Amino acid sequence: MKMNLPNKITIARIFLTIIMLLILLIPWYNLGYKFDDYIINGETLNTKYILAGVIFIIASLTDFVDGYIARSKNMVTDFGKITDAIADKILVNGLLIILAYDRMISIIIPVVIIIRDIVVDSCKMICGKKDKAVGASILGKLKTICMMVGLSLTLFNNIPFSFLNIPLDRMLIIMATILSIISGYQYFYQAKVICLKNDN
Repeated sequence: MKMNLPNKITIARIFLTIIMLLILLIPWYNLGYKFDDYIINGETLNTKYILAGVIFIIASLTDFVDGYIARSKNMVTDFGKITDAIADKILVNGLLIILAYDRMISIIIPVVIIIRDIVVDSCKMICGKKDKAVGASILGKLKTICMMVGLSLTLFNNIPFSFLNIPLDRMLIIMATILSIISGYQYFYQAKVICLKNDN
């Protein structure tokens, strides 16, 4: 199968995500390598998280780029829809789990996000079997933006907002979690009305 440009960008995002996760997961210290620390106005920034943060930002931007190209150039495909969803889940949920393991965020956050994704994906699957679809809400898109920015700031130790004692990284991730619950409920309710009403 010949892939179009948006699909190639999505595949590239998956590879970038795998590289980022490996950078964060591999026990480099046990392998005899240590990432350098940098002190910026009293804030410590580790090279490992800088590298992961740069990759995460690039991968996040490709998420918007491939979607824009696919829609504007009429290149939307079933393969693209599937791989795009997989790429998003690996990128965000994978990073959330690692950050929770490193105690940089609460474990509650990835648990909530993953459960929400399971509920939404289940609704999509049921509606898809009935040839019906539920549109994404504006809250879902806002959740994605908050999460992407919040995770980026977390990887960079919330600089420069840490200089102002503003925990913007945590605030955005918490807001994204709350929005994910609300948008997830909206999606479930719409799916129930549109796709499941004949089952009751």
